[in-house]
Amino acid sequence: MRKLLALLLTSFLIAPAFAADSNTEQDRVKDSGEVLKEILNIPDDIPQDLLDKAECLVILPSVKKGAFGIGGSYGRGVMICRSGEHYTGPWGAPALYALEGVSIGFQLGGQATDFVLLVMNPKGARSLLSSKVKLGADASAAAGPKGRTAEGATDIVMNAEILSYSRNKGLFAGVSLEGSTLRSDGSANQKLYGKSVSAKDIIRLGKVKAPACAAELISLLDKKSPKNRSDPKSLQ
Repeated sequence: MRKLLALLLTSFLIAPAFAADSNTEQDRVKDSGEVLKEILNIPDDIPQDLLDKAECLVILPSVKKGAFGIGGSYGRGVMICRSGEHYTGPWGAPALYALEGVSIGFQLGGQATDFVLLVMNPKGARSLLSSKVKLGADASAAAGPKGRTAEGATDIVMNAEILSYSRNKGLFAGVSLEGSTLRSDGSANQKLYGKSVSAKDIIRLGKVKAPACAAELISLLDKKSPKNRSDPKSLQ
């Protein structure tokens, strides 16, 4: 009898956790859209000309500094790209991604930080879609410049495959994430889309439709950056 009561009590306590977890992936997509909306409304924000030349974005809401080890971090968010063979179509369905690694200095006292990464060329997109990527090693990365335009940005920034930005307690800045890794979150994508799909299946092959929770994120990007203004030769 005691074992039965213990089992019932355990089931009662665990069930809400599973119910809450079933909404986690949808919440991640919605949170990513909200974070991007807020960041794009900052006066001294991501330069419009860089946003218009980005093939993809990675949005990571509330990346938290780990309790163990100096600077250890872990965060989850989405990667979303323009559709079409050469990234010239409307923004497509998002894939869920995870950030892991060590980055000393971008956080203080366990505060959560929002990140937005601009993927600036097809090579950078292919890297992120094919495997786990170490920023600065497998894909060149740099802190993104701020302001209305990217004028005055260094060659390092202009030639980077990925440009990264952060927001912490309202402060917005370009930030280096070298040494951190980005990977597709396969189990989360399976939960979100109801079947096993890779990031490439979602983003490049169009094997699934965008979920309802991504509507605001896609609408925002279609409004803020409807056309890819990269040099057409760079997209071949």
